[in-house]
Amino acid sequence: MGRNSRKRRMPLATKAIAASAALALGGGGLIWANYYASAHETNNAWGNQTKSASAQTATISCPDVGQQLTNVPRNARGEVAGELANLDRQITDAYQRLATTRDAQTRDASFVQNSILQPLQDRRKVILDRIKLEISRAGGTTPGSLDALASCVGTPASQTNAGGQQNGGGQQQNNGGQQSGGGQQQNIGGQAGNGPVAADFVDITRVRPNVAAKPRMMRGGSAGTFITRCGVNANKNHNTDNVIVAPGVTNGAHHTHDYVGNQKINAFSSNDTFLQGGTSCQNRSDLSAYYWPVVRVQDGSQEVDQNADGGGKEGNVGRILTPVQAQIKYVGSPTSKVVPMPQFLRIITGDAKTTTNGLANANAHWSCTGFENRVQLTTQYPICPSGSNVVRTFAFQSCWDGQNIDSANHRTHVAFADASGNCQNGFKAIPQLTMRLVYKINPPVLQNGVVKNAYAVDGFPEQLHKPATDHDDFISITTGGLSNRIANCVNSGRQCQ
Repeated sequence: MGRNSRKRRMPLATKAIAASAALALGGGGLIWANYYASAHETNNAWGNQTKSASAQTATISCPDVGQQLTNVPRNARGEVAGELANLDRQITDAYQRLATTRDAQTRDASFVQNSILQPLQDRRKVILDRIKLEISRAGGTTPGSLDALASCVGTPASQTNAGGQQNGGGQQQNNGGQQSGGGQQQNIGGQAGNGPVAADFVDITRVRPNVAAKPRMMRGGSAGTFITRCGVNANKNHNTDNVIVAPGVTNGAHHTHDYVGNQKINAFSSNDTFLQGGTSCQNRSDLSAYYWPVVRVQDGSQEVDQNADGGGKEGNVGRILTPVQAQIKYVGSPTSKVVPMPQFLRIITGDAKTTTNGLANANAHWSCTGFENRVQLTTQYPICPSGSNVVRTFAFQSCWDGQNIDSANHRTHVAFADASGNCQNGFKAIPQLTMRLVYKINPPVLQNGVVKNAYAVDGFPEQLHKPATDHDDFISITTGGLSNRIANCVNSGRQCQ
């Protein structure tokens, strides 16, 4: 996932990170969520990592090359996307080696560096050279800093937890109750040993209200809404591809997505085939692809993909939960009319790699029914009180550059509005896609620094199932003038569906 350089920096975002740590220790805190402009200052996790021979490496952090590639020539993007997928695959392989060599790491303090990180760096250099060659052949230029992105580091477990919580004696217990012997830390928690941990959860009743007021609707704004009903993926339409960031690459996401709307989206779909996909939406003109990482409950149960790529083989384990509600709604701009979305517009909101990238592009919103107007969380999952359900909310970028349906890093062609709801830099307001997913989940239990019956969002294995890695993907695909009807409804102030 790339960085959106146009995204507004919020002054309270750095406070949100500190608040997250306070919440992990049972204190109150402020985490600011704004559905019109959602952004976070980076936590500088990449630059401030420390190394300790005695601290067991929990995960691998590599710079996200894709976010640096903002000017890839169009005729080189397919090849470059394939090479970026190769980089992801290399990180996944290295993480799996990290997770299966704990004994060797205990015996040799240099094992991780010599046997995992250095070979990974060498392999990444080869891919980076190929990326530079592809861009050069197409007449483009690569960032001068690209070579520096080959190096990766190992991150100790104490740096992966918001509160640095571990079990006494240096042992970390997983949800199945198994521990390693000899005082060795086996993993950092979770049913597959790659999270989540207790510090990733907070009792929402202990969080102070933190939701900012929405911008005031101005004269000339667009106050309407358009709801499209596309179901909750009850038919279990899943795959581990991502046609936006890894076209033509099977298992390019390394985690499982729920799909509603278009029913035949996979890595090999394209503008030429999107209209052939059929739809789960009641409005048959809406063939748009709405897809997001599944949520799983880690209660010891297994899914059908427990031995599959993107599933158990990559640390995504437990029973996949189907939302009990899924609302897809388009809303307007508080300051202007909107223009229709162009056919095949792609938007990614959030960042699947915040554990290594920091929170600059995080756009996760976690809450509970009855609390949504008061509390929204980015860096922790909520533990909801009895009778309340878990809610994930997404608010997509609502400004478009007026020309491109995608960009090299899949971000710079769209942007968030500013604090007042205005689009900047000549961007045009488009209907803002918002999504609200509700899950019925038995509340996790925190005992002695360990979380029992955790739930977590699917993700890349080295990202440790952190809540901030939540993200959502969208491709606008419509027929019969639906895109124009959505914009007209929103502009006229009506409530349509």
